Amino acid sequence: MPSSNFIDQVKLYCRSGKGGAGSAHLHRAKYLPKGGPDGGDGGRGGHVILEGNRNLWTLLHLKYQKHVLATDGGCGSESRSFGKSGEDKTIQVPCGTVVYDGETGEYITEVKEHGERIVLLKGGRGGLGNWHFRTATNQAPRYAQPGEPAQEKNIVLQLKVLADVGLVGFPNAGKSTLLSVVSAANPRLPTILLPHSFLIWASSLTTMANLSVWQTYRESSKGLPKEKDWD
Repeated sequence: MPSSNFIDQVKLYCRSGKGGAGSAHLHRAKYLPKGGPDGGDGGRGGHVILEGNRNLWTLLHLKYQKHVLATDGGCGSESRSFGKSGEDKTIQVPCGTVVYDGETGEYITEVKEHGERIVLLKGGRGGLGNWHFRTATNQAPRYAQPGEPAQEKNIVLQLKVLADVGLVGFPNAGKSTLLSVVSAANPRLPTILLPHSFLIWASSLTTMANLSVWQTYRESSKGLPKEKDWD
């Protein structure tokens, strides 16, 4: 697999669906002039869900998907009809994916097992229809609840990679050359500053990591580059 296809970190904008508004409908029928309130409740907004998938090895499928938007819940209607629930959005990720807040960098959660489902953003609850607000003194309420607003968040998905084989050595020792021979990868040269991981096909899918020994000289005032300068 080419090195450009080994994606272990992506940034996404996620938004759940807002809840549908309740209905303030009053029943109207022939020979029934005062049918009373019959407005239904609004539907729930869609959730944004993370699901672990052991058949995935990288976050390549999310590289060009910058927005994950769940649908909104439908509004309630007459005859105490409930609104349609919003469609959930499920993000398939490899096992070992860690989620961080895109604004603060705070740890949120981690997907550890295959099939594990974590609700990242909950959809808003639907509003109640005027049927719920009828009383003995207010038999025809003309108001209903609005739905709850949606939740939105910028997140960073980071994949924990545990290499099966590690190549550790000084610069110019031939580590990248070995990688380019045993795999289809085309590692960037030099790889002194940053570790690189590549997938190779042997008897099974194997992860090989390229690690260079970083030598710090007393005369140099520069350290390792910041994460934002890696790309």
